[in-house]
Amino acid sequence: MNKITINVPSSVANVSCGFDVLGFCLENPCDEMTVEIKKTEGVDIQIINEKSIPTNPKYNVCGPVAMAMIRKLNFKYGFIIKIMKNIKPGSGIGSSAASAAGTAFAINCLTGSTFSKLELVNFAMLGEQIASGEKHADNLSPVIFGGFTLVRSLKPIDIISLPSLKELYVVITHPLIELKTKDARLLINKKINLEKAVVQWANLGGFVASLYTKNYELLSKTIQDVIIEPQRLKLIPYFKDIVGAASKYALGTGISGAGPSIFSICKGKKNAELTLSSIRNITDKKSIEYNLILSQINTDGIKIIN
Repeated sequence: MNKITINVPSSVANVSCGFDVLGFCLENPCDEMTVEIKKTEGVDIQIINEKSIPTNPKYNVCGPVAMAMIRKLNFKYGFIIKIMKNIKPGSGIGSSAASAAGTAFAINCLTGSTFSKLELVNFAMLGEQIASGEKHADNLSPVIFGGFTLVRSLKPIDIISLPSLKELYVVITHPLIELKTKDARLLINKKINLEKAVVQWANLGGFVASLYTKNYELLSKTIQDVIIEPQRLKLIPYFKDIVGAASKYALGTGISGAGPSIFSICKGKKNAELTLSSIRNITDKKSIEYNLILSQINTDGIKIIN
């Protein structure tokens, strides 16, 4: 096999209570990536439908991932990477993570599946470092593993796959503005109040427990962020209005990744549809254009098309 085409899904990171460690995979939107072995060295990147993304391998998240794998494999050839970008850059639902994870997954398939999923996350983090200025795996892990994941450690890398509840649906509210992860991270005060830290890790523990026990009431209680979200609120247009609109039918609502997208987790498709409708009643009256997405949890992660 010298060519592969894959669907690479979007994802939600942080999930309010789990900054940089918690994430889950979405069914849609997805990027389509085709990666092909070429007979010459180096990496060629082509973005079919998004002119704002650099194609120079030094500045594109795919570049360092591919080059690191080439060096590790002592591979004599290079790769052509073509991306149909359906996950908007700077949307907060893992656009850069999809490209980095998709590159690692595809090259692994084309070269004999030498690497484990954990190793693929390690490679993909080299790409995320370009996008955010730091290595983190909360978006990458659910894309590669599927479902809900917890990043227990980066050194050494340790990812825990969590149960995915079939009744969970997600509404994504995406204001059509771009917010770069690197910029959003600059706002964060790295010194935090101990009392707030206790609340945060208690909620993270409760969230994980709710997935194992299928306790939707507990899950709802834990979707709160007392540390990061208050610092980023000013970056998210009409955030409180959207949270209020979602509150009647959703289990919980928060900032997706670095934003500006907002996620609302719901029990059952009907509640998700009602949540989406309530949010639309708000967003239709605002000056900013919004894209609303309804998705299930994707338990498979990246899928091979051809």
